[in-house]
Amino acid sequence: MNVNVQFREDGDLLLGYIEGEIDTYTAPILRDELEMIRITEGLLVELDLSNVNYMDSTGLGVFVAFYKKIVKENASLKLVNLSARLTRLFEITGLSELMEIGKGGATNARI
Repeated sequence: MNVNVQFREDGDLLLGYIEGEIDTYTAPILRDELEMIRITEGLLVELDLSNVNYMDSTGLGVFVAFYKKIVKENASLKLVNLSARLTRLFEITGLSELMEIGKGGATNARI
């Protein structure tokens, strides 16, 4: 399985739509896509994970690294539309205490 990432900018909002599986094989693709984002102060990055059907610890590591980059630049990250399984993964690792996780706002319409 692959991972597909699409982005759309709307002022200080960057909407991302991620689909597929995020594992040892596909995490580098996701990491590379996220590293290409030019993060500026005040930017809100909202990533829709509604069509991510599997993620392992490698995927979590990608999101942690991206979150650290976001915080360093005084920007914001919100992960939205996670399945119950992904929400639980973020909860049991304690990452839901650091990262904003919730229902989609702007990304409810597919990119």
